[in-house]
Amino acid sequence: MAAELLFNRELCVQARGQGCEERRLNVRVNVELLSVSNPVHKKDLAVRLTDDADPFFLYNLVISEEDFQSLKSQQGLLVDFSAFPQKFIDLLQQCIQEQNKDIPRFLLQLVSSASALDRTPVSLNVVETNPFKHLTHLSLKFLPGNDAEIKKFLASCLKCLKEDKTTLEEKLRKTEEDFSRKLSYTQQSLAEKSRELDKLKNEWASYTAALTSKHTQELTAEKERALQAQTQYQQQHEQQKKELESLHQRSVQQLQNRLSELEVINKDLTERRYKGDSTVRELKAKLAGVEDECQRAKQEVVSLRRENSTLDAECHEKEKLVNQLQTRVAVLEQEIKDKDQLVIRTKEVLDATQEQKVILEENTEKKQSHIEKLETTIKSLSAELLKANEIIKKLQGDLKTLMSKLKLKNTVTIQQEKLLAEKEERLQKEQRELQETGQSLRVKEQEVCKLQEQLETTIQKLEESKQLLKTNENVITWLNKQLNEVQMVKKMETPSSAHGGVRTALTPHGMLDRPSFPGSGLVHPISPFYAFQKFAEPARNKTPSPHCAVSKIQFNSQVSKIDQHSDVQAVTAATGHPANKENGDNVGLEPKYFKKKEDSIPLRGLSQNTLNSADSEQTEL
Repeated sequence: MAAELLFNRELCVQARGQGCEERRLNVRVNVELLSVSNPVHKKDLAVRLTDDADPFFLYNLVISEEDFQSLKSQQGLLVDFSAFPQKFIDLLQQCIQEQNKDIPRFLLQLVSSASALDRTPVSLNVVETNPFKHLTHLSLKFLPGNDAEIKKFLASCLKCLKEDKTTLEEKLRKTEEDFSRKLSYTQQSLAEKSRELDKLKNEWASYTAALTSKHTQELTAEKERALQAQTQYQQQHEQQKKELESLHQRSVQQLQNRLSELEVINKDLTERRYKGDSTVRELKAKLAGVEDECQRAKQEVVSLRRENSTLDAECHEKEKLVNQLQTRVAVLEQEIKDKDQLVIRTKEVLDATQEQKVILEENTEKKQSHIEKLETTIKSLSAELLKANEIIKKLQGDLKTLMSKLKLKNTVTIQQEKLLAEKEERLQKEQRELQETGQSLRVKEQEVCKLQEQLETTIQKLEESKQLLKTNENVITWLNKQLNEVQMVKKMETPSSAHGGVRTALTPHGMLDRPSFPGSGLVHPISPFYAFQKFAEPARNKTPSPHCAVSKIQFNSQVSKIDQHSDVQAVTAATGHPANKENGDNVGLEPKYFKKKEDSIPLRGLSQNTLNSADSEQTEL
């Protein structure tokens, strides 16, 4: 008996019993088409009513072609048995569309002759409502399921639930593995960013400590100089009293002009300082962003676990296989692109660093000249102010003795003292600005040094990649030469046994021995791994790169090809089918492997004469 599922949905049904009020139930309607071929081929329509909340709620109806004829005559149906299932499903679909409305046009009624739906036959009616009349389109009588049918139904439900449980557990395990990998990757990136942030903080703290110590040293030196100059200028106070008034007015004008210029310079320096602070803030923002991404990843894990409950196991496995193949192809393509981009980026970085170096050198020269000018002006101003201070101190001593006679002059001197105090403050500000300009100059020099180091590292990496490419090409040429030599030795094996020619043999470890020439007494066993070790010696102490991994894979494939080819040649020699020497055919290799390369490495332990004698009997590589 074969069953074909036609409809399986949960519908809202109005249940009515004798002497009871109407109530609404959610009933699952399952429509199947059963085909029976023993003894006669026929089809039956099976309809089952169940409730997901009540596992013992089960009503069955099986309609055969004979039963449908009586149903057709009783209810005045106009369709045949073959079209009846689809028409019944269409009526159920209309009931689904109308069930959420306040006044549905089509509805399902479950009518029972008893007071409750408990092991009593019921009728399922499809009713169309209108303001004039309730029209019943179809009425089907269902019988309650007995204990055996209920057990069978529960067993099938349990089986389906177990299958769903296994599929969901498998999906959950796969998703947990994927997200655990993602979480570990994000944690690693977060740790790297935190280490970089700590490093920047330490560098900033050391830099500020060095600046403060240097500033204190310079301040003490300036104080000592001021004290020495003060003792000298006290003796010249009386002579320069008259000149002080004129110099005072000129110096005020000059200091105002200089103050405006220094304010502009101060703004530029403060903007550069804010830029440095903004870089630290950006790093902190990036750290916070990484933490947010980690939390989002955790939330996405929870949400995806919920979403994966609705996916299908077979579709997921097929998609996984497709994704694996795509990732392999993407990884191989990405490696090739990365290699090309690495060379392009190194060239771009080299050009950019050279341009930046030229620009920075020009800026440093301009700033150096500007700083020298500022230093000269500040020295002149400081000398004048020190002279003024000494003169004022002498005047204060004289004014104490002549206090009663020179009250007007006393007021003038007080005002001059205030102006000189303001000049001293301005001088200190100018000294601070000079120190800040020196600090910015040092920062620029450090940036130039860092860019030069980056340039050297990029050039070194480029040279390493070139050396790796050369070693890979040497390995390939050596393997091609070894393969051709093995082939030619196999060809020459039969004549060499008669004329005492070249002898070849395989060592117990599977390595190819070098051909021994009569009279020379030289037999050189060379293994492909020994040759690969010799070629890889220049790059032994360097960091591994993707080119090295690719060269290892190519080397292993070439070695396996050599072993297979040597076995084939041995079989041909044993069966007595040597290669055609007259026509000069090279068996087992394409003509591209017999082209001689200029950068091939000569075999060790053989002189050039022996190689020429061997090359005269075989095709050139």
